[in-house]
Amino acid sequence: MIQPGTYLNVIDNSGAKNICCIKVHPGYKRKYASVGDIITVSVKSLRSKRRSASKVKKGDVLKALVIRTKVGFKDFSGKHVSFFENAAVLVNNQFKPLGTRVFGPVPKKFNYTKYLKVASLSAGSIL
Repeated sequence: MIQPGTYLNVIDNSGAKNICCIKVHPGYKRKYASVGDIITVSVKSLRSKRRSASKVKKGDVLKALVIRTKVGFKDFSGKHVSFFENAAVLVNNQFKPLGTRVFGPVPKKFNYTKYLKVASLSAGSIL
């Protein structure tokens, strides 16, 4: 469960390293986001090797797609899936990823949503 103030790791090559959740979308007074939800984030730190060629700057306010959460979720077959970290991918206003690579596995549920591009850029999929 991601709520405002939660720090997440960025798992794409957009240049950001850590981001902080500002708002959970969609909905009025929605408290938590889980895997597959869109959140508004602020960039807190950049990767050291990509600072000069980064697509984002520190302090930018962007949208992000939540990919992994520590709390986990139940997939459509009833299996419980959780990860070791909270992670997200930065997206633009048309919900296309800013980076060209996604590191690590993503849940297989992204193959059946409008975020198929994120699933195809990833290294692999889980369950």
